[in-house]
Amino acid sequence: MRAASPRVRFLVAGAQKCGTTALHRFLSAHPGLFLPAGKELHFFDRPLPDDWSGPEGPLYETAFAEARPDQLCGEATPVYLFHSPSLQRIRAYNPAMRLILLLRDPVLRAYSHWRMERTRGAETLPFPEAIRAGRARVAEDWRTFSYVERGFYGAQLTRLERLFPREQRLVLWTDEMQRDHAGTLARIWRFLGCAAPPVPPPPAEIRPLDPAPGLAPLAEEDARYLRSLYAPDIALTEALTGRDLSLWREGALSPPSSGR
Repeated sequence: MRAASPRVRFLVAGAQKCGTTALHRFLSAHPGLFLPAGKELHFFDRPLPDDWSGPEGPLYETAFAEARPDQLCGEATPVYLFHSPSLQRIRAYNPAMRLILLLRDPVLRAYSHWRMERTRGAETLPFPEAIRAGRARVAEDWRTFSYVERGFYGAQLTRLERLFPREQRLVLWTDEMQRDHAGTLARIWRFLGCAAPPVPPPPAEIRPLDPAPGLAPLAEEDARYLRSLYAPDIALTEALTGRDLSLWREGALSPPSSGR
């Protein structure tokens, strides 16, 4: 059932392999915010019966028991944006939830995701096969093998906007968090309605494309295949965010700077 007064007021809800770990660290350093020390509670995406009607608010909120009364509570689980039932559950818990979304070039995101799974032994297929014939395995294990699927941001934002008004979501960009650290954090503080901290969190270097030992780098042929696949969704993402993403289509590493 919906909590009478939901304690958790904001979420970093996506996307995986876009710098959400660094963002969790930045938010945790703000004295007016409280985030559990362990990133990714995975509360709203946990397996539940088909007749689920809402999370057990008191159970969820035990993770925030140490928060002071004056702190704004939130957490970071980047699968929420991709996992459609999670969004419905979040709305049932707190329809006023503020949602922070961090996005990057979906081609680079897919490669980084595959590299992570391959490095930890969950993936045996090479990247070219994993993003082509291997996509059939998403039905078997959507958490592990959704390299391509998680990059359809436009479709995910469309689902999100059916449940939450646009003013309750803030879309950020991985490259801007690196290039304009202070400006990105200032947007977050305004979005959450909290004052800037007296000492801003230091920037963290994010190296999403550093090759792992023994793994081939992203091949241009695979990048072209994915860019063709993502092209319609990139156009949709542009329409939903007002962001020029031409560099994603053209194969550059990141979208251009924008004040939006």
